[in-house]
Amino acid sequence: MNQWLQDMSWEEAEKSIQKAGGVAILPVGSVEQHGYHMPLGTDSYVAITLAEDASKKTDTLLVPPLWFGWSPHHMVRPGTITIRPETLSEITYDIAASLNHHGIRKLIMINGHRIVNVVWMQLAAEKIQRELDMEVCIFDPAYMSKEIIKELEFGPVGHAEEIETSHMMYRYPELVNLKLAKDNPVQSSHLYSVDPSYEKDTLCYVPSSYAHAEKNAAIAGGTSGEPTKSDPQKGKIYHEHLVKRLVEVIEILREK
Repeated sequence: MNQWLQDMSWEEAEKSIQKAGGVAILPVGSVEQHGYHMPLGTDSYVAITLAEDASKKTDTLLVPPLWFGWSPHHMVRPGTITIRPETLSEITYDIAASLNHHGIRKLIMINGHRIVNVVWMQLAAEKIQRELDMEVCIFDPAYMSKEIIKELEFGPVGHAEEIETSHMMYRYPELVNLKLAKDNPVQSSHLYSVDPSYEKDTLCYVPSSYAHAEKNAAIAGGTSGEPTKSDPQKGKIYHEHLVKRLVEVIEILREK
């Protein structure tokens, strides 16, 4: 059964909330440039497809996606929409408060926008838990795939690289044109990495400057990484691992 809230009548929603055991999933992404070869909505599509496949296995309620994220550095290319983090945090709080009013007590936010969204999502989650007495989990693909990332031999986390591209090639092949992809290998930097699976000492992440993003845009249309190495079969393994983990998180919440 389709578990998207926006497709239900209010009576269907009432039944679905009960069937879901008070657990809901909110996909959160962004609309921003993803190089020459992928759509602006990539981050949102990533969150949506994970939510849908986990919901099919668990009957978890799906909340309409929050399509936009915090993307100031990606404004270097047309189509990008960036929303202030404080605005995103408040919108998410209001969504949670509405869900809570109707019986949702546990919320999983799937972040498709990498580490950039994490900071404001953490702030929103803390406020939701403190003021609404709900339990909130933030499910991030980069953090939740550390156990298989070496096995798949993906390069480091960048932007529109082989990780994101392989995933999109598996789930949304019609939206990817790999012939247009341009590589821009991630350069190592002493004591700094944005990759959650990075094992060495590192400073904490700070979003890229506009100037740095302009440089990447000039080199490879905004790509950071090596998307030409993308493989839909690796994307399938990656996707199935994440869905399995998401189902586990749902089951853990229901048991509490």
